[in-house]
Amino acid sequence: MKFKFLIFFLFISFIAIAQSNRKIIKQIKKVQSELNKEFLNPETSILDSLDQITFKGLAFYPINTNFYIKAKFVRTPDEKPFLMKTSTDRLPEYVKYGEAHFSLDEKELKLSIYQSTNHEKEEGYEDYLFLPYTDLTSGDGSYGGGKYLDLKIPDGNTIIIDFNKTYNPYCAYSHRYSCPVPPEENDMLVRIEAGVKDYGKH
Repeated sequence: MKFKFLIFFLFISFIAIAQSNRKIIKQIKKVQSELNKEFLNPETSILDSLDQITFKGLAFYPINTNFYIKAKFVRTPDEKPFLMKTSTDRLPEYVKYGEAHFSLDEKELKLSIYQSTNHEKEEGYEDYLFLPYTDLTSGDGSYGGGKYLDLKIPDGNTIIIDFNKTYNPYCAYSHRYSCPVPPEENDMLVRIEAGVKDYGKH
């Protein structure tokens, strides 16, 4: 009887995980589709005009739910604001808001998460957090200047880091832009083969 109950429990757990994964994949596909629409639309595209003519769509790594991470979130309230380096002389002011702690490829990793000190002045960005990072794919499949992920302030002590939703800085597509450079503390010695791939022209 116990054996049959265990089999039933495992079956139900498998179904629940499969349904959860389908939901996650659907959300990722939606985000990637919306990003492509933004690039393909001449009114919203950040591509240079000549590139818009030949652009067919962004290249993404295959969706991998192993890169959908439920990380431990640690608030760091006593941090001092600092000027984040960019690809130009511009120095926007950020403050470290917290840390994401998680395991990947049997390695314990930590990423710093930032908040613009001007976030309250921008409508819709009141709870916005910024995660820039580099990893071993940077310059080897992904844009050499790293990638970004948009986050929101979590309610509790966990935060979802979905690398499948990461995107390139605008500088990956045009030299007209000024882009934050991921701080060294967010350089991960693992390959994050997820999200947008490098844009070959830049």
